[in-house]
Amino acid sequence: MAPKYVYINDTFVAADQASLLITDLAIQRGYGIFDFFKTIGGKPIFLQDHIERFYNSARKMHMEIPYTHEELKAILAQLMEKNDLPDSGIRLTLCGGYSPDGFTMPAKQNLIITQLPFKMDLSLNTKGIKIVTRNYQRQLSGMKTIDYSMAIWLQPFIKENNADDVLYHDNGQVKEVPRANFFMVSQANEIITAKTNILPGVIRKNLLALKNHDFNIIERDFSLEELYHANEAFITSTTKHIMPVVQIDGKAVGDGKAGKISAALLDLLVQKVREHQA
Repeated sequence: MAPKYVYINDTFVAADQASLLITDLAIQRGYGIFDFFKTIGGKPIFLQDHIERFYNSARKMHMEIPYTHEELKAILAQLMEKNDLPDSGIRLTLCGGYSPDGFTMPAKQNLIITQLPFKMDLSLNTKGIKIVTRNYQRQLSGMKTIDYSMAIWLQPFIKENNADDVLYHDNGQVKEVPRANFFMVSQANEIITAKTNILPGVIRKNLLALKNHDFNIIERDFSLEELYHANEAFITSTTKHIMPVVQIDGKAVGDGKAGKISAALLDLLVQKVREHQA
């Protein structure tokens, strides 16, 4: 089922009629932020976490969202009701605004909210993915900007290396995947995710906050050399939850299969997702 409406600034607009002027800084200079969350059975998952990150990105990018948290939630509820898409992905995009000279940021930004059908698979993908590494530090790393130029530019590089995605590192210090956070399971069975100069993901946040388990999940920076000796590795994102990484730079991670710790963490995470559906 296709969406019927999108939200632009103060108005619900027919999805096939939505548009922005070309003077927006998102078009002129690629300046903007976004966030994305999913709904399952008509219930938003980890909505407050996404809204807090959206406002935090706006503040750090010197942009203004013209609504309170509660007002924004009310708009989202109206959009969900109008579109009637129980299983979906909803994207909030704050564009730089209409600039008089194509560079100066105006006082008012343009807010766009879109919704598309999206069916979440809650089971573990046992096939996993292969990744290749690249030395690159994403600029403005703590904000969820619309700038994915490097990730898109690297797509031929990814294909040439028979990989599914790329893992950024900063001179040997592991960072993140363009659309996901990265975790490794060390030989001591510590579950580690990078701490500095990354985007703090919502699934990452909820994984770190999991309770009632015996796992040691920590934030600290770690090197590629450590990663090459990991027992397991996986990425986390809103659209994948936990996705095992079975190969890095052509070398198998552990036994080259989805690991038991990754599977156990996914079970705990899905329980938490189910609680948000209640």
